[in-house]
Amino acid sequence: MRLRDRGVRGGRQMRGGPMERTSDTRRAREARRAAAEPGRRPGPEPGGEGTDAPESAEAAEPGTGRAGEGGAPAPRGRRRPRWPRWVRRGVLAVVLAVLLPLIAAETALRVAYAGDPAEGTFTRNRDAIWLGHAWVDGRKDDADLAAFARRLRDTGIRDLYVHTGPLEHDGTLPKALYPRARWLIEGVHRTLPGIRVQAFLGDVLATESPDGMRLERPATRAAVVRSARQVLDAGYDGVHLDLEPLHSGDRHYLGLLDDLRRVTRDRHAQLSVAAHQIDPLPGFHSFWGAVTGHPKWWSQEFFGQVARRVDQIAVMSYDTMQPLRSTYGGYVAQQTALALEVTPPTTDLLMGLPFFHENRFGHWAHAETVPAAVRGVRLGLSRTDADRARFGVALYVDFAATEADWRAYREGWVR
Repeated sequence: MRLRDRGVRGGRQMRGGPMERTSDTRRAREARRAAAEPGRRPGPEPGGEGTDAPESAEAAEPGTGRAGEGGAPAPRGRRRPRWPRWVRRGVLAVVLAVLLPLIAAETALRVAYAGDPAEGTFTRNRDAIWLGHAWVDGRKDDADLAAFARRLRDTGIRDLYVHTGPLEHDGTLPKALYPRARWLIEGVHRTLPGIRVQAFLGDVLATESPDGMRLERPATRAAVVRSARQVLDAGYDGVHLDLEPLHSGDRHYLGLLDDLRRVTRDRHAQLSVAAHQIDPLPGFHSFWGAVTGHPKWWSQEFFGQVARRVDQIAVMSYDTMQPLRSTYGGYVAQQTALALEVTPPTTDLLMGLPFFHENRFGHWAHAETVPAAVRGVRLGLSRTDADRARFGVALYVDFAATEADWRAYREGWVR
């Protein structure tokens, strides 16, 4: 909080400062002026008795370089120091080096949002939705499940990623976190035949802070695998893993996926993951990590390595820092194309839709909308692999969704 200054603004002049000149001083000055200007009679200065007007325009403008009283040059005012020309040019070059690529990239995204999607680029009935923890901790009841079942009918949603964790940093999962899991699974199988319920397990990784899960520890990875067996024993149809922030190239993560895949295959269950976005430019995650300490993106190669180890990979294609709907939609189109290029045809590729509304750095609700995302998905699919069968969208998240979000999903993607 800023405190107000209690002093008096523009206060009276303190004693000891410039004072009014005496009449003797004025008379002496007039005499000198009369001697210097023949025909002028001594008298009061313009402005009348008691004024202190400047003698001339030159005297009133110090620093102009004009002659002052008695012909002596008036002192020049102090000028601000100017940066050398090479410094100014260097600053300009740096600004242009940052702005021009940014402008070019944003223009390219707007261009990517142009055009018409191909016919038939609609749901393949392989969509998914992330659900909050309230579905398994006792806050939801039969009425909620019945209403949700009505919501999902006649959509393309096939998988529910139900938040069942979070995992402890050591990889374990307390059973007390999901006391109503069996109720939900049986209720979904009864009211929504064919829809699978997967246990959404996540945690923060100690990749950018000292606190979090450490995948480099074999004991931690082994505990995550045991937690996967634990939720499958509870009746879940699969395991959905979301570990963040996960840096590109993490070999311990790839090893964990290999171990989990053996477990899920033995149980005829699904293994799915939430995936980071792909480098919009080659190697961009390395540059961004060096500048911010948070690489954010994965290389396209690493994305493909992950996709080959799972049954489903859902791209978190939101929180993109895009300021406009057109650039966000173009970004989603780009991400869709990049992901399609490296995801094997045996893996379901799902692109995330923002069913939430926040305004913060990295996410602008007016730009990241469901209609823009759906259009971007369809454009990327049209340009890369329009007939791809194992493809869909994933809705994040149920408890923040609005009627407008659901309507945009139905009208833009389900049809």
